[in-house]
Amino acid sequence: MESIFSKIISKEIPAYIIEETTDYIAFLDVFPLAKGHVLVVPKKQVDNIFDLDSETYKGLWSFAQQISHRLKRAIPCKRIGIAVIGLEVPHAHIHLLPLQSVEDINFSRPKLKLSDAEMKDIQNVILNS
Repeated sequence: MESIFSKIISKEIPAYIIEETTDYIAFLDVFPLAKGHVLVVPKKQVDNIFDLDSETYKGLWSFAQQISHRLKRAIPCKRIGIAVIGLEVPHAHIHLLPLQSVEDINFSRPKLKLSDAEMKDIQNVILNS
């Protein structure tokens, strides 16, 4: 069954894309914990991140590292936090979150409700970093 991420990858549904390669895509989380919350996803749909083949797994982390540097330049923060949970969407992915404190990566917190204009502004800031 296709995941929502597969539909984003195939452009069936829109997303605020930050960067895309042949094998990976990074886009803003539409239910962010913080402004600049990015999801980094392999284009190959595999449910569990540890079930990815070694080449895809290593490539995903390398791509996430590149995105984290760009995110750090774009969004004022102390660090870029990383989370791999894998329960909400059956498609391996990495959360990258701009952090000011450890509480910023608490997934039980209410998500931000950002307008389309705010999301596009954040996307543009990251794209131009």
